[in-house]
Amino acid sequence: MSRLLIANPWATRVGEERLAAVRAALPEDTELRMTSARGDATEMAREVSGHADALYVFGGDGTYNEVLNGIDATTPIGLIPGGGTSVLPRALGLPNDPVAAARRLATGSTRRISVGRVNGRRFGFACGIGLDAEVVRAVDELGRRSDGRRPSNARFAWTGVRTLGRHRFRLEPALEIVGHGRAAFALISNGPAYSYAGRVAVRPAPLASFEGGLDLVAPIRLRTRELPQFAWYAFGRGDRTRAHNLLYAHDADRFEIVCDAPMPLEADGEDLGDVEHALIEAERDAITVLV
Repeated sequence: MSRLLIANPWATRVGEERLAAVRAALPEDTELRMTSARGDATEMAREVSGHADALYVFGGDGTYNEVLNGIDATTPIGLIPGGGTSVLPRALGLPNDPVAAARRLATGSTRRISVGRVNGRRFGFACGIGLDAEVVRAVDELGRRSDGRRPSNARFAWTGVRTLGRHRFRLEPALEIVGHGRAAFALISNGPAYSYAGRVAVRPAPLASFEGGLDLVAPIRLRTRELPQFAWYAFGRGDRTRAHNLLYAHDADRFEIVCDAPMPLEADGEDLGDVEHALIEAERDAITVLV
């Protein structure tokens, strides 16, 4: 097999016409396989690891995450934005338009990047314990629209506000980051963007890079009066090293987190259930991507 395109037909922006245009932009010998269930992309990636000249992935962040958990270090993967947010390809500098991204990947060069692992599962751009994982779960519980797509970014943002409201906009320390201290929740970044609000990158750890280790941002507590400050941090502003109400670490190889009680865990926007303990590790120089 020379090249393979994995497409998730349930991703927000993967439709028949756009899929045909993406295929036309890729090399002619690219074979197409469609996913039909959770885990399919991981199995397909395992099948072609070490055998394909390139593996293209047209889907959303969940599909990319599955591929990361099945691919080897040497098979180049090209990530085509097909989800509502598609954080990983955008953070790698690819156009958000899937056809434009496919054209660039078809003639692009390769780059080695690091990934993270949380309790053995790889993630490409971020994972979190506590508040953001709780929001991810709440969005999942909304279900999909009649066309099978996930809720919009605006609905995601409103769900975040409602989630904070359930806590009365007050979060106290609820977990221990071993060697760093106690915090209300924890955000771990593997790259420069944690998510996107429309065209604007959410960057709680603006120094994080795909060539380095992991960055940690963990508010010690959260109260109503502190929300503007954390919003400032979320969009890459402010000096985290001097913040009195924030735990921060840059370019780390390992974090161990112990929760007071089971808390939600997410990786690349995928709900991984509740955990009381999480071991988060950097896997440097782990993946070859097309850019």
